[in-house]
Amino acid sequence: MSQPYGSDAILERLMTLHPKVIDLTLDRVHRLLAALDHPERRLPPVIHIAGTNGKGSTLAMIRAGLEAPSQGSAGDRVHAYTSPHLARFHERIRLAGELISEPALMALLDECAVANAGEGITFFEITTCAAFLAFARTPADWTLLEVGLGGRLDATNVVDRPALTIITPVSIDHQQYLGETLPEIAGEKAGILKRGVPCVVGPQAPEGLGVIEARAARLGAPLLVHGQHWHVWEERGRLVFQDENGLMDLPLPNLPGPHQIQNAGAALAALRALGRDEAACEAAVTRAVWPARMQRLRRGPLVELAPQVELWLDGGHNPAGGEAIAATVARMPARPTHLICGMLNTKDVRGYMRPLAPQATRLHAVSIPGEKNTLPAEDTRDAARDAGIPAEAAASVAEALRAIVAQDAEARVLICGSLYLAGQVLRENG
Repeated sequence: MSQPYGSDAILERLMTLHPKVIDLTLDRVHRLLAALDHPERRLPPVIHIAGTNGKGSTLAMIRAGLEAPSQGSAGDRVHAYTSPHLARFHERIRLAGELISEPALMALLDECAVANAGEGITFFEITTCAAFLAFARTPADWTLLEVGLGGRLDATNVVDRPALTIITPVSIDHQQYLGETLPEIAGEKAGILKRGVPCVVGPQAPEGLGVIEARAARLGAPLLVHGQHWHVWEERGRLVFQDENGLMDLPLPNLPGPHQIQNAGAALAALRALGRDEAACEAAVTRAVWPARMQRLRRGPLVELAPQVELWLDGGHNPAGGEAIAATVARMPARPTHLICGMLNTKDVRGYMRPLAPQATRLHAVSIPGEKNTLPAEDTRDAARDAGIPAEAAASVAEALRAIVAQDAEARVLICGSLYLAGQVLRENG
């Protein structure tokens, strides 16, 4: 196996600085940011996004809206920080609209490693500090920050006064870090609220919303809540958004799936709160790009392996993700739908499978290559069978695809279950 080089080698070295992959506290981040002369205090205005599902899609739509030419201007320059990456780490750091370059990333990582002086720090923490350093040094109009995990103790939660915060739908996930109940998890997400800073709140279960509203009241943070201050729905093949500023009739989101209606609603509420016009809002729903969220694969080795097959890729990995995929497939033209699924052993696999059962013709389970927390293919197969989906294990995605083509050369195939599997597929499929 070839040795990593360049930024990959530095990233691999940074992974050894702390024994735990996830260890939620802000102490180590504050220490390193102080050593770097506090880049988090010099960022362009920050929009901070937490939530269980929809963070990335919402961020992508806001970015598309802010970057769109509007009112005679050329469009704003936007930094964006997201995680995890799919094919390359560089995807996590977008500087004024462009993915960070390899030389810039190497220099930043080296600088952060020197400033950290060998102290314990997690991979996510030190790379978040590197992103802040890049954002502070590169002129831009906005900084979009996606929370990595939770909110209250996430490494991104060090900006004292963001311009706006957003909480997308909260559901049960990452219980080992965030708590077992929805109110506990909502409390962690609500940790990004800041005194006096407005927050856009996507659709929530009542017990989650109550927690968010209570914290906002304590902080004097004005809320813009779905169902109260803004509404969004689909009508006659269009997206309709309404708030106190009036009604907008827009095209449906270009990101597929009915769940993208509510993500678009949060993005539109945010853009309106920032004073953007309808042209920016239309750009948000028509120009957003977000890979591995019901993404149609149209070229590459896997497509060539099964040219007649309709091939899709999605990285959703929790019960809410399973529901979103099922709702999307249910609205597609009728066609046998085969799943190729690989999942992590930290996820609620049966909760993910249950909503998919009515839509799935058959499931081929795979282990995720190179991922130590992969659920063995046989366990994923058994969970699918328990949910009522006919299932078998396969050695790889390609082997599963060949088996499906042998059964039905014109099937719809959805590769799903994990962003790590999605990233593997995007790397191997070019």
